[in-house]
Amino acid sequence: MAENVATLQIPGQDAIELPIKSGSEGHDVINISSLGKHGHFTFDPGFMATASCESEITFIDGDKGILLHRGYPIDQLATQSSYLEVCYLLLKGELPSAQQMQDFKDLVTNHTMVHEQLATFYKGFRRDAHPMAILCGVVGALSAFYHDSLDINDEHHRAVAAIRLISKMPTLAAMAYKYNLGQPFVYPRNDLSFAGNFLNMMFSVPCEDYVVNPIVERAMDRIFILHADHEQNASTSTVRLAGSSGANPFACISAGVASLWGPAHGGANEACLEMLAEIGSVDRIPEFIAKAKDKNDPFRLMGFGHRVYKNHDPRATVMRETCHEVLAELNIQDPLLDVAMELERIALSDEYFIQKKLYPNVDFYSGIIMKAIGIPTSMFTVIFALSRTVGWVSHWQEMLSQPGHKIGRPRQLYTGAKQRQYVPGTER
Repeated sequence: MAENVATLQIPGQDAIELPIKSGSEGHDVINISSLGKHGHFTFDPGFMATASCESEITFIDGDKGILLHRGYPIDQLATQSSYLEVCYLLLKGELPSAQQMQDFKDLVTNHTMVHEQLATFYKGFRRDAHPMAILCGVVGALSAFYHDSLDINDEHHRAVAAIRLISKMPTLAAMAYKYNLGQPFVYPRNDLSFAGNFLNMMFSVPCEDYVVNPIVERAMDRIFILHADHEQNASTSTVRLAGSSGANPFACISAGVASLWGPAHGGANEACLEMLAEIGSVDRIPEFIAKAKDKNDPFRLMGFGHRVYKNHDPRATVMRETCHEVLAELNIQDPLLDVAMELERIALSDEYFIQKKLYPNVDFYSGIIMKAIGIPTSMFTVIFALSRTVGWVSHWQEMLSQPGHKIGRPRQLYTGAKQRQYVPGTER
């Protein structure tokens, strides 16, 4: 990386020279790591203008609507690749050969089962527990079952832990769903694809055969791909921060699950379906569109626009096509899906939405697809966590493989009381 220098002049001090780092894509960054030696820190709530790390995994240009994984555009990966191939790419840095891909598939497939005692762990939860509450617990509990891959300084241990997490997450997610329903857990099947196996564990029952619909299977695989990684978002940064302390990989991913649970992050597609339910019917849409346009009204349309993408969400283009394929295949009569399709039509044609670039995003379409498949909204964020696990472990591995990585320790601007003396209670 080429380095230039930025000069910072602080009143009453000599000028400070700060290196400027240039990446392969995107904005240059000013290296302020030495600023503390001069008695100053930066103030950046939400880290909106701070690069927290150096990474080679994912690049986003929100202004141009670009998302690249290891340099490959997301639309090409979503339409031509598979989730497991994207997993290989994120973990290894390059697309696999045919033999490498087969070996990787076999490796993941052979690790999909979980320790049988984990089934008893689920019984500690109430039957109506939110699946994300269950997932937080059981993912963290994996460290109590797999002691042979906890040495984070051992590259082989890190690789084994990564495969275990990617492989077992669909099994744990499906078990959370089955536990909510009161149905028996379904064991993974080695003859099915990654997405097909997940659908089978979700929807099959012992009393009858379940045949995976290939269109639904492909849609599920695309949902996994489109949520696999998204650069330094809240949950990924949480995983990195937890990992910087030397915590074991299962604890780090559990922390990521907890961060993802927030409605401002992974809960967005669940919030989108809740909004559709609030609208209720097509004839009420004009009322809610008017509310959305009124800047004094607190109501906002969920699933439209994106914090990062100021143009369009490149994932949504692929997901829109997939969404319409699934709805045509299943031919479901559901008033909420009718509401969703009418909202989409308005958002793509109404001048207000076009000017403000409030296009339907990936959460809008993925939520509709999962609703059509029969997945309850409480499982939406669980599936997001399942998909994002590969991104989390890729960043965790990358951080630990970089020399000189440090424990995260953000600074603060303290605005509380100045130092004062304690006064005994009898004198106050």
